[in-house]
Amino acid sequence: MSPQQNPILITGATGKQGGATAHRLLADGVAVRALVRDPDAPAAHALADAGAELMTGDFDAPETLDAAAAGARAVFLVPPAAFGPNGWDAELEATRGIAVIDAAVRAGVEQIVFTGVASMTDDRSWGMAGKGRIEDAIAASGLRYTLLRPVRFMENYILRGSPLDGIIDGVHRHLFQADRPLQMIAIADIAAFAALAFDDPDRFHGRTLELAGDAITPVAAVAAINRATGRTVRYVEASEAEADELGEQIGNTWRLIRQNGGWHADIPALREIYPALTTLESWLTTTGAALIKAQFDNDRRVAAR
Repeated sequence: MSPQQNPILITGATGKQGGATAHRLLADGVAVRALVRDPDAPAAHALADAGAELMTGDFDAPETLDAAAAGARAVFLVPPAAFGPNGWDAELEATRGIAVIDAAVRAGVEQIVFTGVASMTDDRSWGMAGKGRIEDAIAASGLRYTLLRPVRFMENYILRGSPLDGIIDGVHRHLFQADRPLQMIAIADIAAFAALAFDDPDRFHGRTLELAGDAITPVAAVAAINRATGRTVRYVEASEAEADELGEQIGNTWRLIRQNGGWHADIPALREIYPALTTLESWLTTTGAALIKAQFDNDRRVAAR
């Protein structure tokens, strides 16, 4: 097998970013090896049906990572979230990510593309600490690498199980200022940038890309959702006290947004790299409105039981 034919190992392959990247690469005719914890999960079956090679492994079982990395030419690294009642577990997140980097180095992998989170400041305390340590380890690994830092996902409008984000009972509640532009990104576009980096490792080596596709105020965003779905959604900006009640790090993020103006991805520059960058309107037109309406309908059925 030639180096170009060797597979790209996708971690987090049954998750949002990993799954989108795996399917994007498969659609482009790229060999994919998907790291999965449960090969019988529906998302794993979907990857196998699309042509991916499944490899059972776990970030918390480092001995499984060497076999997963063996023979791969590149790795897409997205460690599982390590956020609990006490906030971000930076140590666990860093340990998981560095274990994959070490396995990649031992296996002779040529390239890593890591997706973390966009930065609001150089201070890593609000949620960047673990990801920052992973980025530092990648830069020191000697491998070709690209660091992706996506902002909030457009798909978060259908998020469930969180006290913030999503649309619950017609309300979208978040930390962001109602009248200030909020940067957002479609998950498919994260996959598109990863695919570009894998296709041209030299061009993207050493680059850090803050990723966003649109910047629109939360109030304007729900107005666009209302037009696209025919449903009624309103935005509620959480107060500082409400943010503090959700935990120290959430409260600190509320204040950080107001001190630093939020994320700062250069959207025009990103569009030069990838002209098909998704806006909120285009996301709603293609997939978003249907997803949100389906969520509304499901919530109504649950409430009627």
